[in-house]
Amino acid sequence: MKPVAIFRHTETEGPGTLADFLDRHGIPHRLIRIDAGDPVPDAPTAFSGLVFMGGPMSVNDDLPWIPRSLRLIRRAVDHDIPVLGHCLGGQLMAKALGGTVGRNPVKEIGWGKVAVLDRPEARAWFGDIEGFESFHWHGETFSIPEGAVRVLESPYCANQAFVLGKHLGMQCHVEMTEAMIRAWCDNGADEIAGSPGPAVQAPATILAQTPQHLAPLNRVAERLYGHWIKGLDHD
Repeated sequence: MKPVAIFRHTETEGPGTLADFLDRHGIPHRLIRIDAGDPVPDAPTAFSGLVFMGGPMSVNDDLPWIPRSLRLIRRAVDHDIPVLGHCLGGQLMAKALGGTVGRNPVKEIGWGKVAVLDRPEARAWFGDIEGFESFHWHGETFSIPEGAVRVLESPYCANQAFVLGKHLGMQCHVEMTEAMIRAWCDNGADEIAGSPGPAVQAPATILAQTPQHLAPLNRVAERLYGHWIKGLDHD
């Protein structure tokens, strides 16, 4: 089986629980460290799937790897190779597929509710889950690309996720581990202090709510990843 390519854009935003999930299911994966200068592959056909993680940059920034990533996503979709995006990764997918990315009305940082929309495409991925507490850390949002279906929303961000066949782009972070949350709170303390708003939590609040919300979020991620890997070519 060809490996799943996982694109990391900053050191603290790795694959999280996804790496453990792939290991448990015997699916090989390769970490491509954009933050360390690893090149973006020209063709997706060396991989069974592509996963794009988060990052502090904007997909609208003038960075040399962004156009290459957008082109790779389009080629993967054309070749029916499953693509999965988390936060920045979801924004890359949206832009690659003809959507736009711009400022969200407010920043979302910390734990917050998301609702699963009652439509067949959402049920295929989420089953009977109607909503859950997800982790958030973003100031921008994407539009829904033509042909894709919106499947998640939150009170502060209408477009939390979209599906396009076997491809899933998310604004929220379902991949979180406790270590990642602690690292983000440490590294992002200044951003939080400078971003007061209705959907921004203090680090102490985030950490206090983590024991309650993390395990249920991990179970949601398991379901989503389990559905996504059904689209992989396992030969």
